[in-house]
Amino acid sequence: MAREFQRGHKARISDLTAGTDLYVGVQIAAPGLTFDISCFGLDADERLSDDRYFIFFNQPKSPEESLQQLGPQAGDTESFRVTLDRIPQHIQKLSFTAAIDGAGQMSQIGPGYIRIVAGGQEVARYSFTGSEFSTERAVMLGDFYMKDVWRFAAVGQGFDGGLEALLRNFGGEVAEEAEAAPQTDAAPGFAPPTASEAPPAFAPPAAPEPAPAPPPGFGVPSQQAAPAPAPAQQPPTQPEPVAQQPDVPQPAPQPPAAPHLDQQAQMHAAPTIAAPLAPPAATPPPPAPYGAQPQPAPYGAPGAHPGQPVPPPAQPGPYGQQPPAYGQPAPQGSGAYAVPQQGPGAGLEASLQKYREAATGQRWTPQSEKLIRADLGIDGQPVLARQGSMVLYQGKVDFSYKGAGFRGRIVGNATGQEMQLMRCSGQGQVFFAENSAHVHPIELQGDAICVNAESVLAFDESLQHEVRRIEGHGIPGGALFTMQFQGTGTVVVKTAGTPVVLPVTPTTFADANAIVAWSAGSQVIISSQVRLRRNAYPGHSGETVNLQFRGAPGNFIVVQPYEV
Repeated sequence: MAREFQRGHKARISDLTAGTDLYVGVQIAAPGLTFDISCFGLDADERLSDDRYFIFFNQPKSPEESLQQLGPQAGDTESFRVTLDRIPQHIQKLSFTAAIDGAGQMSQIGPGYIRIVAGGQEVARYSFTGSEFSTERAVMLGDFYMKDVWRFAAVGQGFDGGLEALLRNFGGEVAEEAEAAPQTDAAPGFAPPTASEAPPAFAPPAAPEPAPAPPPGFGVPSQQAAPAPAPAQQPPTQPEPVAQQPDVPQPAPQPPAAPHLDQQAQMHAAPTIAAPLAPPAATPPPPAPYGAQPQPAPYGAPGAHPGQPVPPPAQPGPYGQQPPAYGQPAPQGSGAYAVPQQGPGAGLEASLQKYREAATGQRWTPQSEKLIRADLGIDGQPVLARQGSMVLYQGKVDFSYKGAGFRGRIVGNATGQEMQLMRCSGQGQVFFAENSAHVHPIELQGDAICVNAESVLAFDESLQHEVRRIEGHGIPGGALFTMQFQGTGTVVVKTAGTPVVLPVTPTTFADANAIVAWSAGSQVIISSQVRLRRNAYPGHSGETVNLQFRGAPGNFIVVQPYEV
């Protein structure tokens, strides 16, 4: 009996069948629509690094024929033959996709499925309907992936864009229009199910039909040369047209300094605000380094010439004692320079003075750029904070677990990113920090903001907060887990370094790992329109997916200098 999969379910192939020569059938249809059903053979980085393993209508099989497109049969819109034990080691994932050829949306499709058949018996099936999608023009149906052993995952993830966008998303390129590759006369009759009678057991073809010779030197994947071009016919002297440049550019003369300064002036004239969300407390410059005198003396002893004036830059400050004024020479004389006048406690107290707690009487008070204090006695409202972020508290404070709610748990379980919160209540002060990250309090006065859940440190319980999920193939974890805050109160975000606040324009894109927050009025769109090649080239970003932001003037995003 076939095992029924739901979206997100995974299983070992060995738990479904002992066979490795499998039939994969896809059934998808909609009135007036045609579909391109393909298989992408991806490497360990989930990129199409070898375009010979992009199996579609113009390239129906891989070089060693471990992947073959068989065409429609047995009630399936498209079918494939997958021989797992013949797939080369550099192919770590097989992604089966369906894209609409022309206009249309995936919400128009009827009931469909992707199924696995072994030895004529169906062993797994994942069913889907158009109600699970909206305006997407493609869908990622299921994946075979290597994780110690071959496994199957039911994906069911919609994708904005057609077959070309899918190809670019996986790191490939769209070649010029070329004649379709010749199809084989008949698909191998190994073990596909038929509607009338049980299929025979698999047997290798006795006499395979003549076929074009595969590219030479395929036998050992680790020693093969640069991958051959995709379906387009190229002259034998140019096996890799993608990597070649049309003309060798002549070295350009060194640009003069003035145009370069003009470009910098234009860049700095753009309406970009680069500043921390909360200015860090001003810190005085460090005292002059010890050891600048020609004849250094031990700490606590007078200089070599007590009566002779010493230039201010070379005058070291006394160890353990704050100098009278930064940048000014210390008082001259044998007693005022080196010997503490009020006992050993005065120097220690002075040296720690600049690190003392900043008591301002406000609800939230930054103690440094990486530590913030919440005063629970200001308005009596509790504080919600990330579990494990409390580093110190004073007074009578109660800590309790605060879940994300039923909906939050569902989102968290689906993404693996459920945020665990603790509730801090009572009378006292609580200090928060995490992993030496920079902290920034953001005060809301009836407005709203969306924050990446990984960047939330703490917030007032009086704020309304809602868990949201942005899905997209290529985003770490499969989705971006966000929280929207609204109302009156303060939310504290954490960043890796000093963030940048940018206005939202029609061409604003951000990496999913770098985005911290954005205005609630901004629209977020998963973008995969980045051209990727197998070899790096100038202007190549290396990102497989980005977040595009759109909105009216006045909207903004906050980005941190951080990348995984």
